[in-house]
This record gives sequence, C-alpha cells and structure tokens, in this order.
Amino acid sequence: MSSLKPIAEQAIVVLGASSGIGRETALQLGKQGAKLIVAARSTKGIETLVNEIKSFKRSEVEGVICDVADFDQVKALAKKCFDKFGRIDTWVQPAGVTLFAKFEDTTEEEMRRVMDVNFLGQCRGAWAALPYLKKNSNGGALIHVGSVESKRSIPNQSAYSSSKHAMDAFTEALRVELAQEKSNVSVTLVMPSNIDTPFYEKCRTKVDGGKYVYTGPSPTYKASHVAGAIIHAATNRVRRVTVGDGGAFLSLVQGVAPSTIDIAFTLGGDALMRTGELKRKDDNLYQAIDEVEINRVKGVGMYPMPFSLYNWWFERPIAQYVTYALFVLLLSWVYMKLSN
Repeated sequence: MSSLKPIAEQAIVVLGASSGIGRETALQLGKQGAKLIVAARSTKGIETLVNEIKSFKRSEVEGVICDVADFDQVKALAKKCFDKFGRIDTWVQPAGVTLFAKFEDTTEEEMRRVMDVNFLGQCRGAWAALPYLKKNSNGGALIHVGSVESKRSIPNQSAYSSSKHAMDAFTEALRVELAQEKSNVSVTLVMPSNIDTPFYEKCRTKVDGGKYVYTGPSPTYKASHVAGAIIHAATNRVRRVTVGDGGAFLSLVQGVAPSTIDIAFTLGGDALMRTGELKRKDDNLYQAIDEVEINRVKGVGMYPMPFSLYNWWFERPIAQYVTYALFVLLLSWVYMKLSN
C-alpha cells in the first residue's frame, strides 16, 4: 500500500460542511492548505464557511449546495472536484440528521428519512467518489463519519442508531471488497462520542413534547477532536477510530457487559441527555435551517472535555508500540511467575 499524501497536497471533498464536525474539519483542512470542495444544504452556512477559509489565504476552496439524499447532486459534486482539481484524494462525509423520539412515536416516514440521509447518503457518497479515488496511484481515502452508536444503540434514537449500525456493516464489507480487487483506496469509519455542535439544536425532537434540546450521553468532546481524527485518517491508513475516551469505554463495556449499559440507560438515560436548553420549533430533518447564527461549530448547553487521552494515544504510533510492548512484558512476567 502506497502512503497517503500530506494534506497540503490533497484535493478534498467535505460534505455536511455548513456546521459542526464538517465545518470544523473544513476549517482545519483549509488552514493546512488543502484544495477544498465544501458542500451542504445550507446556502448561508456554505457562504460563510468559504469566506472564512479564504481568509486563511492558504487554500483554494469552492462551495457547493448538495443534499446527500439526492444522488444526482452527489455525483455532480464528485465530478466538480475532479474537473476543478483533476483528482479526488480524500472524500469526507459527516453529513447526517437525527431524531429524538421513542420508537413507537417514530413514524415510518421519519425512519426512512433518517436512513436515507445517514446510511444511503453515505452509500451515494461512496458510489460517487470511488471511481475517482481509484484513479489515484495511492488510492486516496474514503472517510465515513459514523458514531459511537455504530456500536451501541441509545434510547430515544432508534432511527439514528440503526443508521449508524448500518454504516459499520457497510464499511466493513466495502473494505474487504476493495482489498479483493487489490485497490489502494483506504476506507475509514470515524465514530465520535457525544460532540458539542449545533447538531442537536437542529434535529427533530419528540421527547418531552419537543421542549428541550437533547444530546448524546456525556462526556462531551469538541468538534476539533473529530476533525483531528478525520485528518489523521486522510494521511494514514486507518480502519476505524473512536473519538473520545467516553466512547471508547462505552464500546469496550458493550463488548463485555452490554447489560450493564442497559441498566445505566434504563435508570438515568433521559436525565443524562436533557440539556435544559429550550428547543427551537423548526428542525432540519427535511430542509436545511438556513441561518448564519446556527451554522457554526459549537453547540449550546454542553461542556466539552478539553482533551482525549485515547485519541492522543491513537494518533501516535510510537505510543501504541510502547503500550503493546509493556503489555507483552507484563504477560511474560505473569507467565514466568505462574510457571514458577
């Protein structure tokens, strides 16, 4: 496998770029000099983002209005990047919607919409990007942004959790299929913990009559932590990465003692996720909220952790080698003690 290019040498597409994780990722890529096509449904969100990136004077950038539920728009987006820059080196897809509601209060139409955007939208992105990524000598990177809910479902988010579980299965199958055809394309699933963004302000909420802003379970992390993981995956061949110590711990417990998490959510799930912030009446399930104020990186009512030890460790191979070496030494010491 050939190595991936430095960010400053890449042409990158970022979808869902108007706010939150997508916006922060685009800003960080712009600061590092990448050639960018940024896309989202919000006209004002994309306009302000493009202007901010241009102010860095390090990156060539163009904004495109694109809804991942429209395959023609997604295909046109991929072609736009190829026509403008002659290649696609990395395709990043954080675009998504969510719905807070008990399963029995979720309509079939709402379930279809969440799956159409979050899961089929990711499939459309891969279908559109892969022909161009395969033209690169080093394959480039296909980066899908899932969630910790790709591994552990959350109450009142049956639609969202289902869409993120589907992404996990999809990327696993795609990765092997590409390996079978000896493709160099790197496929990564990024799984953020709860992230401090406007995502929850924008979403449709039926819990408590839709009065309050609900989020994922704490601890909460900054969008910059996810952007850092995405950029790491754009320059290093990474299978998957969980963002946030809390999410890494949740995935671990889910693997060994899932009933423990069931009990925790049963006893205090709603209280853990209610912010107390009043929810706006409109939502972005079907249409973008095209306001400058809400198309920002940071959310409201959340207090993100300043640091993630797990991601610091994950992004530094030397730290991983030292950890593995210490673990082997510990096992060897235990074996010798037991042998004696």
